[in-house]
Amino acid sequence: MKDRFKEIDEARKLLNLPETASMETIKANYKKMIAKWHPDKSLENKKECAEMTRKLIAAQEVILDYCQNYQFSFSKESVKRHKTKEEWWFDRFGHDPLWGKQ
Repeated sequence: MKDRFKEIDEARKLLNLPETASMETIKANYKKMIAKWHPDKSLENKKECAEMTRKLIAAQEVILDYCQNYQFSFSKESVKRHKTKEEWWFDRFGHDPLWGKQ
C-alpha cells in the first residue's frame, strides 16, 4: 500500500509547489514545468525530457485527485477561520466610528 502523503508530497515537489497553493498556482506551475520539459523543446535529451514529462503528468494527476476528493468542512468553526479582511477587522474593532464605518 502506498503512503498517500509521501505520494502527494513528491508530486508537489516535482511540480515545484509550496506547501499551500491555489488551483491557479497548481495549474500555472504544471504548465510551466511541462513547457520546460516537453520533448519537442530539447534537441539533445529527448528521452530524459519524455520521462520527465510522464512524471509531471502523473504528479499533476495525483495533485488533482487529492484536490477533487478533498473533504471541505462547512462547520461554523471552519468557516469562521476563513474570514475576509473586512470581517476580521470588524470582529476585532467593531463598528467604531473612529475606524470609519458605523
